Amino acid sequence: MQVYDPTGAVGPPASERAGSPAVLAGKRIGILDNTKPNAGLLLDRIAHRLAERTGAEVTVVEKKNAALAAPDQVLGRLIDEVDLVLTGSAD
Repeated sequence: MQVYDPTGAVGPPASERAGSPAVLAGKRIGILDNTKPNAGLLLDRIAHRLAERTGAEVTVVEKKNAALAAPDQVLGRLIDEVDLVLTGSAD
């Protein structure tokens, strides 16, 4: 009988998240909408409430398939056009 050790490395090491900006005034908030039902509505409302309270600007970026990772051109657009991104999903 051969026994395998399940504790081996599975993927690349975890990366650290970027720090949150101290002030949102003048920042550009991107919404990465995966087109799942209600995800865009939820993210849009959160982003616009943040914008109203802080003076930030909102940009919506939509990827077309919730089952796949965002394409490189979508991620590139986020890098070029926004300072922070809201993403998530809802059904």
